[in-house]
Amino acid sequence: MAGTKKGFKLSSVIIGILVAFWFAVCLVPFVFMLMCTLKTQKEIMKFGVFSLPQSFFLDNYIEVFSGNIWRYFFNSVIVMIVSLVLLLLFSAFAAYPLSRWKFRLNKPIYALIVACMSVPIHVTLLPLFMMTIKTGLYDSIWALIGPYVAFNLPISVFILTTFMAGVPKDLEEAAGIDGCGRYGIFWKIMLPLAKPGLSTLLIYNGVNIWNEFSFALTLTQTSVNRTLPLAVNEFQGQYAMNIPMIMTVLFVSILPMVLVYIFAKDKLIEGMMAGAVKG
Repeated sequence: MAGTKKGFKLSSVIIGILVAFWFAVCLVPFVFMLMCTLKTQKEIMKFGVFSLPQSFFLDNYIEVFSGNIWRYFFNSVIVMIVSLVLLLLFSAFAAYPLSRWKFRLNKPIYALIVACMSVPIHVTLLPLFMMTIKTGLYDSIWALIGPYVAFNLPISVFILTTFMAGVPKDLEEAAGIDGCGRYGIFWKIMLPLAKPGLSTLLIYNGVNIWNEFSFALTLTQTSVNRTLPLAVNEFQGQYAMNIPMIMTVLFVSILPMVLVYIFAKDKLIEGMMAGAVKG
């Protein structure tokens, strides 16, 4: 018994050290960016990038917010909202029959969707570029929605199918006895019960879409139609040696997703745990 307690304490200490180490790895870059945003270029050149700010210099934020960053931010919000709505709807429409109905092509279709997860998205950049030009969508925020939905759909269907498969069939049978059809069961039974899984997909895919860079760079050209990650690229070209300005843009671009995760982390963990138990 004593040996078991010692082993338990030792494992707890090791886990605590690893958690503290990982927390520091995640926190240090964020704090580093924040400190750099409060410095001037001369201050960094004189005292180094790792020095504490001599004063709270807010002109970097004033200059960033006085530019086109609001346009970038608005474009990112529109693209993310529309993409997430379509993505969650399509994922739910596909996951429900794959998880609850028995038909001949069930397993082949599911296997094909899972196989699509292994397709490298960047090999499609050139075909998508040519497609958007031919369809007249090039250099518009609407050109980004299709790729974002398509390439996040396989993992979303995979997660949601596993989640819906764990819903008790008794609920479905009881609803059918009460006269509820398949569409009614989907909207009134399955979707409400799948809220933890949908919340997980909402946060997971939202972060990916918000930070996506390659498609946004390839399928848009003018600053009017570009998203927030590309603001970092343009400011980096404009202020190639101005480290505080670059760090300010980076900090502003990642702050919304950090806040979303802080306030929605309970939903994310709930969905992950629910899917793990039911799967």
